[in-house]
Parts: sequence; structure tokens; C-alpha cells
Amino acid sequence: MVSVSDESEVEVVGVSDVEVETPQKTSKADPEKFFSENAFRVIYQTNNFLLPQLKSLVDGGDILNIRPEYQRRLRWSNPQKSRLIESLLLNVPVPPIFLYETQEARYEVMDGQQRLNAIKEFLAGSFALSGLTVLTPLNGIRYSKAPPKIKRALDRASLSAIVLLLESDTEADALKRATDIRRFIFDRLNSGGKQLNAQELRNAIYPGDFNRAIVELARNKNFTDIFGIPEYTEADPSEYYENPKRQANTLYATMADCQLIVRYFALRDDRNIRGSMKSMLDRAMENGMSYNADQVDALRVEFLKNLNTAIDVFGDDTFLLPPDDKGRRRVSAAMYDSTLVALNRIRTSPEDLVKNRAKIQKALKRVMDTESVRLLTGQENTAQAVKDRIELMRKILES
Repeated sequence: MVSVSDESEVEVVGVSDVEVETPQKTSKADPEKFFSENAFRVIYQTNNFLLPQLKSLVDGGDILNIRPEYQRRLRWSNPQKSRLIESLLLNVPVPPIFLYETQEARYEVMDGQQRLNAIKEFLAGSFALSGLTVLTPLNGIRYSKAPPKIKRALDRASLSAIVLLLESDTEADALKRATDIRRFIFDRLNSGGKQLNAQELRNAIYPGDFNRAIVELARNKNFTDIFGIPEYTEADPSEYYENPKRQANTLYATMADCQLIVRYFALRDDRNIRGSMKSMLDRAMENGMSYNADQVDALRVEFLKNLNTAIDVFGDDTFLLPPDDKGRRRVSAAMYDSTLVALNRIRTSPEDLVKNRAKIQKALKRVMDTESVRLLTGQENTAQAVKDRIELMRKILES
């Protein structure tokens, strides 16, 4: 079993996908005809909510879903949350939150999760104000201990919400274009602030059983141990998001943990290894939307079987590169995905692999002393390099 201390974050190399800009083709179609045939209208309504109302909606969870599966993870620090509370007390305009009305007559938070969470936590007494630059005497005060006038000011403060609805001729048409609409809205909502990264965007626009399985697999203890992510020990899944150590972990905070899971499913099919890594991951998530529950369960079992086999074969060295010139041993994302995909392709049983693990480990060590090690560090990330490193790991495992 690979064990990593929660106190120090594991350095992972080669985890980022490759961003490739695709040139936009200029349409020569008649502008008016093109607009009539292709345009969609996003309609919306605006509501104002008092802070206690928002807290009640968030706590209830039956009407307002603050953490739909596509939301990015919580990143705000206490000073950031405190500045929002200070702005509300000073009646400084705060950007509206954006909600998306689903077919289940619920509202999903598309933009504003951090603001809603800050309001909920402060009113619940979860943190004390800190870092205030205007209302400095309030630093260190929690809501429960705040003067009555402060409490009344917050109880009267409000936040505006824009509820987005897609106007479409038919329900089938709405379902057909839902992915494109979500991609468009997320792109526009995040164009003025901190944009969603590639995996956060995938998580946003490809909902469903497959995406939920990705998130669940990223919580597996063997996986989190290898990649240095604090273990999930919370009894209530809603508490996963509030763990401060996990929020401070780079892989978790940026959803790179989920991206690592997607890498396996993107590369397990040799036909999908084409173009940039980003395009491979995008296609894998898009294809996953069509999988039924049984298919998703089978893929979940397959991933865990290959991960556990890799650990049984390589032990404490699972996915680790040799020490660098500073003596550091880093986890390689390229070695991770190539090992799991190779395990999925070979016919040798896990039992026989474990029986011959000493020979396999020696074969890997020999490769580490050659130029081929570049494939396993992810320095070469073209489609052909990806195929070559999977084939290299296959030969090592069948040595």
C-alpha cells in the first residue's frame, strides 16, 4: 500500500492536459438566415433574496442545489468570505448569483456558489470575520456574538439572483442542445473573472452517471493515498467540500484529481488517442453521457481492479519516478495512465502479475535508465507518444 502524509502535498508531474486553440471558421451564410436557423434565446427572471432566506434555501437543499455536480470546488479563504459580509453590511453592490431552473423544478447554482457558501457559513457561526479593511472593529466577531444592530443589518441585506431558462420550441430540442447551452453560459459567466479550467468546464457541461462516477472514484482511498490527497473520512458527503486540508490541496482544488480519472477512460480506447490530450479528455466525457447505469458500474469496477493490481505489483513505488538531482521522488501522471491502460489490455491475470512482480519491477528499473524514461515522465504528450508509453508499459508488465 502506498502511503502519503496529509501534511505534505505530493508533487505530480504531467497532470495538465494540453490546451489547443481551434481556429474558428468564418461563415459566409446570410447573416439573417443564419440567425433565424441557429440562434437561441436565453430568457431569465430576476429575484431578490434576503440573507436569511438564502441560508434557509441552502440548508434545506430540496429547492436550491448549491453544489450541482458541475460546480467547481470551494476555494474562498475566510478573509475573502469576510470581505463579502463587509460589502453586504456597507450596502456595496454585490454581483448577482446565477441560477439554472432544472426540469425537476429545482434551482442549480451556476455562478455564486462561493458567495452563497460564505453567507451560509457566517450566519451559521462557522467562521469569525477577518481581514476587514473598513469595518475593522468587527474583525474576530462571529454572527452569534455580533451586536444586535449588525445582525439586523445582515438580516435586511439581500442578494439578487438571475434565474436562467432556455426558451426552446420542443422539449427534445432543449435536451439536444443542453450541453452547448451550458458550455456557452459557463463561458460567458466566467469570462470576466477567474475562468473555469478545462476539467471544471468538463464537469460543468457533461453531467450524469459517468461524471458522478468520476468524482466518486477520485475519493477512493488507494487513489488519494498515491496522489497525496487528504483521505475522505467525513460521514456526510456534503462535508467533503469543507475540509480545509483538502481545499488546500492543489489537485483537489483544481479538480485535477478528477482529470486523472478521466485520463484512464480517455486512453483505454486506442481509437480515442488522437489530437491533443485535451480533445481526448473532452471526447471521453462527452461519450460518457450516453452510458447507462450498468455500463458506468462496469467501468468503475474495471478502474478499481486495475488500480489495485498496479499497487499490488509496484507497492510503494507505484507511479513514482526515480529520484531527481535533488533526491525528490515525484508521481508521474503519464506512468499512472499508461500503467492502468496497459493492465486493462493484457491477458495476464492479476495473480500472475503479482507472482512475478520482482521481475516486472526490474524491467521497469531498466527502462528508467534509458531514454525511454521520457515517455513515462509525460515530457512527450503527443498522441503517438501516449500510444508508445502504453505499449512500453505493456511490454514491462509482460516481461
